[in-house]
Amino acid sequence: MSEPLVTHRGATSAVVFSTMFLVSLDLSIVNVALPAMDAALDLGPTGLAWVINAFLLPYAGLLLLGGRLADLVGRRTLLLGSLGVFAAASLLGGAAQDGWQLIAGRGLQGVAAAVLTPMSLALVTSEFEEGAARTKAMAIWGGAGAAGGALGVVLSGLLTDHMNWRWVMWVNVVFVVVAMAAVLRGVDNRVAAGGRRLDIIGGLLVTAGVAALVMGVIETGEHGGGVPRVFGWFGAGVAALLVFVVVEARVVDPLVPLGFLRRRSLIGASVFGFLLTSAQIASFFFVSQIMQRVLGYSPTETGLSFLPFCVGIMIGLRAAQVVARDHGPRPVLLAGGLLGAAGLFWFGFTGPTSGFVTGILMPSLVASIGVGASMVAMGLAATSGVPVEQAGLASGILSSARQLGGALGLAVLVTVAGSVTGAGSTREALSDGFAMALWVAAGLLAVAAVAAALIAGASRPELFTSDDALSRFSPAGDSTSE
Repeated sequence: MSEPLVTHRGATSAVVFSTMFLVSLDLSIVNVALPAMDAALDLGPTGLAWVINAFLLPYAGLLLLGGRLADLVGRRTLLLGSLGVFAAASLLGGAAQDGWQLIAGRGLQGVAAAVLTPMSLALVTSEFEEGAARTKAMAIWGGAGAAGGALGVVLSGLLTDHMNWRWVMWVNVVFVVVAMAAVLRGVDNRVAAGGRRLDIIGGLLVTAGVAALVMGVIETGEHGGGVPRVFGWFGAGVAALLVFVVVEARVVDPLVPLGFLRRRSLIGASVFGFLLTSAQIASFFFVSQIMQRVLGYSPTETGLSFLPFCVGIMIGLRAAQVVARDHGPRPVLLAGGLLGAAGLFWFGFTGPTSGFVTGILMPSLVASIGVGASMVAMGLAATSGVPVEQAGLASGILSSARQLGGALGLAVLVTVAGSVTGAGSTREALSDGFAMALWVAAGLLAVAAVAAALIAGASRPELFTSDDALSRFSPAGDSTSE
């Protein structure tokens, strides 16, 4: 008998944490470094936008395909290959002598991230049975995602101020090496859904559809919503996704079995994730802008000011574990969404005369406790009852919803802020625009909390309280096997 996977759970947890942390880190680590990148490479406003968009476009477009690959390809091979691409892309971007080289490096990072993200959540679903073990593992996954985003801003400020903007890219290699070591120790090369073929046509259609929608969002942010090519991108995206649905209904091994989308817990969690990430990504952007352009913080001060967010996340993770064990994920989603909304609403009152405690520290703690708790519950709800051979698919659906939300939320809220600020460039004018954007973001999180009511099947507390569930889910069928 082969050795039960439970003996390697520490290493598997390390893989879950390191891969999700790496991806989340790179969603935010360039933010504070953008002015330095512009000064070195003469990127201009459009080039700066594409430093972010080049990561986002392949990431969002390939997530669903990456999730299915996680079910169909050897797990160790897929993880090591994706991490290798991520490291090479980081080295390329950091060594850039021209803007296109940096943008190309960011694009390759996005491709690798589209595999790493669903793979990390699929490992939680396949290696940790529903019960206390999965709740704890989901806290690790959620904590890595939330902490990576916050620490990305911290590292961005420190590296830009005290070393060089290039280290914002190169530092990823350190995290890749750690993740690879964990993969070699904690992940085998078995295939979750052996014998099935990859739906290439479906993969191309959904990738093209999602990428076109993201391009529509990007063009809206750059040129406004009335430009014909914006409608063209959105129209092409919708058309590709409609054809995708028709194809999936006809093929033998569809990328997404249409019946899979009838899982209320998965759809509810995806709606929640869409709205949560819409608010979360935009709030990181606007809060960092408030710190630097309204309060006058340096890059280092801005980065360090995000540390309270990390503390709040840890508190939220622990609280979510306790509540989810007794009551399931739905009340955690409701409470977490409302608490996050309250924190963002509070941030909207931070202005030129605000002090650190009331303007940054307290709203950071309130918002981050809510976000940390929500990440755990969202993952639990999305994966509840999902078969092991479809874990990557469920992860890809949730991740795709989150990244579409992040892209759309940032584009919409930047437009909201600009409509209030207008041509004004004073600290007061900027503060008013940022405040309105944060209040709208708070509203999105409040709506996300209400959307949690859609989650029904995943709210059965017995799935999250059983300490003897291992006997039902262990690969050996016996929790005492050595």
